[in-house]
Amino acid sequence: MAQGHTLPLLDLAKSLSSHNLRVTVVTTPSNAESISDRLPPASHPNISLAVIPFPAISGLPDGTENTSQLPSMEKFILPFLHATKKLQEPFEKLLAAGANEPLDVPNMNLPFDLTVGEVPWEIMVNGIGGPGNPFVEFMEEVGWADVNSWGVVVNSFEELELSHIPALESFYRDGARAWCLGPLFLCDQAQAQAPRDKSKGAEGLFELGRWLDERAVAPPGSVMYVSFGTQADVSSAQLDELAHGLEMSGVPFVWVVRSGSWSVPEGLEGRIEGRGLILRKWVDQRYMLGHRAVGGFLSHCGWNSVLESVSAGVPILAWPMMAEQPFNAKLIVEGLEAGLRIEAAGSRVADDGVVFKREAICRGVRELMGGAKGRRARDRAQALGRVAHRAVGDGGSSRDAMTRLISELREC
Repeated sequence: MAQGHTLPLLDLAKSLSSHNLRVTVVTTPSNAESISDRLPPASHPNISLAVIPFPAISGLPDGTENTSQLPSMEKFILPFLHATKKLQEPFEKLLAAGANEPLDVPNMNLPFDLTVGEVPWEIMVNGIGGPGNPFVEFMEEVGWADVNSWGVVVNSFEELELSHIPALESFYRDGARAWCLGPLFLCDQAQAQAPRDKSKGAEGLFELGRWLDERAVAPPGSVMYVSFGTQADVSSAQLDELAHGLEMSGVPFVWVVRSGSWSVPEGLEGRIEGRGLILRKWVDQRYMLGHRAVGGFLSHCGWNSVLESVSAGVPILAWPMMAEQPFNAKLIVEGLEAGLRIEAAGSRVADDGVVFKREAICRGVRELMGGAKGRRARDRAQALGRVAHRAVGDGGSSRDAMTRLISELREC
């Protein structure tokens, strides 16, 4: 998993622990430090960390334990997936070690001690055989495990998903239900604070906070935030077009670039000085979207990004790239009407994918940040943001769903 996949799981752990449950987060050595930094014992005493070894496997670089560390997704994703399957054995050993604790069965008096590990249980595994694409076979295996689940936790809120919940639940066997508990990150707002402490190596981020503060005065919401997450591989040709499109738009922007090989077009940084920032370091996206200066988000439409943007009341300029992102973009643009799309007209096909032209990028940015369609999308996003915050508050749909879920788990 990449960081974007890990954060919602940590948010879930925090939410469960706030209901006085003990939570154990299981991870691997390379990921443990960043996770423990986000779960300080003083703030989360009910959460503990358990570390299991990451398997060494042929074809996978040493020390690679999450997808953001892969030199190339296309080249290394299959060996990485095979390595994750080998995590099953150490994970089961960890569970078995914890199963030796005495088991308290309410309203039953037994003349002997019974441990959790001695309770009979059975898992039905549907074999997937036959030749085929290894990646597809892996995903089918994951899918079958999902279908046979007792239930599914959804990092969203019922008001956003109401018409989709029955369809989602229909995929699961034995009456499993979907529990909408999100937006989970709203349960722990302290994690999205401005970087103010220069003494901890955050001087660059401190300057970013000051830059945003200066642009939050007149008018607020004038800055476009641009980020495509940690996994999408964007070609240098496309990054060039994006750079020129942002320059042409005249809109202030903060752009987080993941590529380590791309170079900013000659002279561009000088021309955008004071109006645009191009950053090559990790930035707290929740902080960015919650800042008063930010009024639009050019996004790949990963679900974390969609949920964080909606919750902050910030409309999205959708640029989906992979996986479920086209569906998320369709939801945000057509279903929720809280965003717009980059126009595909005039794009060209290159060896490494479709390249959107700078003119289309410029038009999209200008429309979202200052056009009539953009204003309607912003009004809709802000309304959805208010609903999202109500959902996690006292009496909200997500808070109530969490209470019911915990109650049912305790009865299992």
